Amino acid sequence: MPPSITPLEQSKDDHDDLVFLEEHPTTTDGTGTRSVWRVMIIDDDEDVHSTTTFALGNLDMQHRPLEFVHAYSASQAREMLQHEQEIAVILLDVVMEQDDAGLHLVRYIRETLKLADVRIILRTGQPGYAPEIDAIRDFDINDYKTKSELTRIKLYTTVTAAIRSYEQIRKINDSRRGLSQIVSASTELMALHGVHNYAAGVLQQSASLMGQQPSGALCVRECPEDGCDEWMVMATAGAYGHLEGLQLTAKADPRMYAAMEQSLTERRNLYGPDYITLYFAGKASRDFVAFLDMERAMTDIDERLLEVFCSNVAVGLDNVELVSHLHNAAFYDQLSKLPNRTRLIEILDVMLASPARETSTLSLVDLDHFAETNDALGHQFGDTLLVTVAQRLQSRLGKQLTVARIGGDIFCVLGDSAQVNPASILALFQTPFVIDGQDVRLSATLGLVRLNEHDGSGADALKDADIALKRAKLQQRAGHFYFSRSMGVEIRERVRMMHALRTAFGQDQLFVVYQPQIDLVTRRPMGAEALLRWQTPDGKFISPDRFIPIAEYSGLIIDLGEWVMRTALRELVALRAAGHDNFMMSINVSQVQFRHPYFLEMLRSALEDTKAPPEFVELEITESMAMEEPDLLIKMLGQIKQTGVSIAIDDFGTGFSSLSYLQRLQIDRLKIDRAFVTEITGSARGSSIAEMVIQLGRNLGLAVIAEGVEDERQAMILQTLGCPLAQGFLFARPMTAPVLAGWLNNDALEGAA
Repeated sequence: MPPSITPLEQSKDDHDDLVFLEEHPTTTDGTGTRSVWRVMIIDDDEDVHSTTTFALGNLDMQHRPLEFVHAYSASQAREMLQHEQEIAVILLDVVMEQDDAGLHLVRYIRETLKLADVRIILRTGQPGYAPEIDAIRDFDINDYKTKSELTRIKLYTTVTAAIRSYEQIRKINDSRRGLSQIVSASTELMALHGVHNYAAGVLQQSASLMGQQPSGALCVRECPEDGCDEWMVMATAGAYGHLEGLQLTAKADPRMYAAMEQSLTERRNLYGPDYITLYFAGKASRDFVAFLDMERAMTDIDERLLEVFCSNVAVGLDNVELVSHLHNAAFYDQLSKLPNRTRLIEILDVMLASPARETSTLSLVDLDHFAETNDALGHQFGDTLLVTVAQRLQSRLGKQLTVARIGGDIFCVLGDSAQVNPASILALFQTPFVIDGQDVRLSATLGLVRLNEHDGSGADALKDADIALKRAKLQQRAGHFYFSRSMGVEIRERVRMMHALRTAFGQDQLFVVYQPQIDLVTRRPMGAEALLRWQTPDGKFISPDRFIPIAEYSGLIIDLGEWVMRTALRELVALRAAGHDNFMMSINVSQVQFRHPYFLEMLRSALEDTKAPPEFVELEITESMAMEEPDLLIKMLGQIKQTGVSIAIDDFGTGFSSLSYLQRLQIDRLKIDRAFVTEITGSARGSSIAEMVIQLGRNLGLAVIAEGVEDERQAMILQTLGCPLAQGFLFARPMTAPVLAGWLNNDALEGAA
């Protein structure tokens, strides 16, 4: 019989001396739902269900009616208990499918489902059967009765006692959870910096204690004299965002204003029907009050928890405001409100000690001829101009970058090299600055330092940038210069390697290897990635990270890339001839190669000449390529897709992908970068990013493959997360074409065996 929840049954003929429900609608709690005790009857006898509901259905226990949930077997009860909520009492038949089915179900409830609050009453129709005393104790069973001895009065008494026990346990657990939340909330608030962040945290944590999303505002009144009737809004949440940073008056929000005034007058928390106010006594005639919309009525436990929470918060609000003032004076420029030199050096030191240094650039921005402008138009005009420049640098370059003011007319920009570059920064000065209705044209000169080329502290990096700035001023105003202590050595090394690379290409020192891509479930090879290698005549290998940028810089990558593609396609055809029909060949395409005007023609020609099936060919482009000029890329990918080949995004997660563009790109697969695979077992962040990429691929209908899998634990985690494919040293290292063919044949033989 299917599970059911019976309505409350009324009996007019029963005259037991018990408390019955009156003829009025069922009461509701603060959330608008019925306030009932949920009793689950688990018995394979339908008559037991009907007699129990008849006996108890119209009774009022602890001022609440009963609601019955029915299960007719232990297996059905197991399934229902996985999703049924707020079961207070279970009336459980011991003997159902088997003689001890009820006891097994009790073990499942307590040990597997971890339901410790629910009260359990065992019943049996076999008077001679009784569970062991140890079982009753160990499984926290409230009572054990034979069905014949459970008269209506005894049944009512037994269930009432169980409900009282359930209610007490819930109150104790709620109090324990609430106090734990207060400790956690106070710890999180202490970690927040700045008055606004702390105030916003108070709103968030207050609502979290009540189990709901925050919707309200926290305000301060600082008026030692009489007659002050305005509140300054420090932070808002939910529907009150429009009040952020404003003054709250009676006209702005009468309901909130009146509640806050009453809370301030009575100097206590208020608990209204659909709101609460939390009062935090401040120092020096300063008081704080938080107003929060409430989705339910407060319980006594809720109110006591909030009182404890408020006592902790009150001291913090005063202290964080004082610390914020001191911090701003020490680390921020008072005119522009940007970080000053001291703060910038701190930020630099942190960045130089992190992996971000590998992709970051520091740039000094010196306003040309600013002193003349300041002298001619006055210091006030000059200050306004500096503030306007600061605002443009911040708003146009992006919040992820650090913009600082370290001198009179010198600003600093620090962040990802893709954005901190001369073209991006100098472009901001092409448009005039409007000051008091007057257009002011400015130019700037830049001194830049790539942090991955810098050895030393943050202060040293700032000195190097200043040296580069001076060199730029000597060469050309409105220009730029990158600092490098070994610039001459770098240039000579680049020229030497460029010639060596051309020679190596002509002398067949370059060759292609293939790294298999494996199905994580079957552990069978599904494809391979073609990789370029360079081995010098003396046997040394040159890292691709060194020679690929040289090939791109010199333009050699065009010819080199075409050769790699044709080599890989010919190998694909050879493998198919050997019987490996469902084998996919992945080929990397560099940014220079991809944007070459004849790339599409080169791809079509390579496919036609080698007779490689395009449906088994995949081109890999990096995420940074995908996000650069995305509109042009979308058009280009559309043309490439017409050839029949697939497109994969390599190193996914390392760039700054726009999901709106990602949805428009005609791609087939996302490739999880090896850094995030390593984090699965080697970082506190664990599998969060890898899991996000896998889920994103699933939502967008894209295949996913992970690279850099080096141990079995990583493979198992990826498989559990739903990643279908992987490559890495765990399965196979990159191998030459003959070795790959033999490896695949051995795999096929092992699979047949």
